[in-house]
Amino acid sequence: MSHPVTTNPLIIMLINMTVVFLVLIALGVVINLIHYIDPTKPKAAPQEEAAPAVAEPVADPEPVVAAAPVEEGISPEVVAVIAAAVASMGYGAGSVRAIRPLERNNWKNSGRNALQSRG
Repeated sequence: MSHPVTTNPLIIMLINMTVVFLVLIALGVVINLIHYIDPTKPKAAPQEEAAPAVAEPVADPEPVVAAAPVEEGISPEVVAVIAAAVASMGYGAGSVRAIRPLERNNWKNSGRNALQSRG
């Protein structure tokens, strides 16, 4: 019958963790090799380099801000930021009809969620 090499739990922990991490590293290498050698990956045809798309500046961003009626409590800076975001997505000046804050009932919704999760 053989005797254990050590009974110190810290050394046993270090040996076990070393083995686990070496196995994980080996699995990572195998996965990377599979991705590199993958025969099912479609072959990419060489494409010509396209010139990067340059965003065209908006001709007159002022109508977007003017077209959005500002309600009480919304600062003109917030309206300008929202209008700029909409314009950057490629929409025109007439796309923004109104800017309204959402009604938030966080306490009410929290209570409803708590009641639904009990059942």
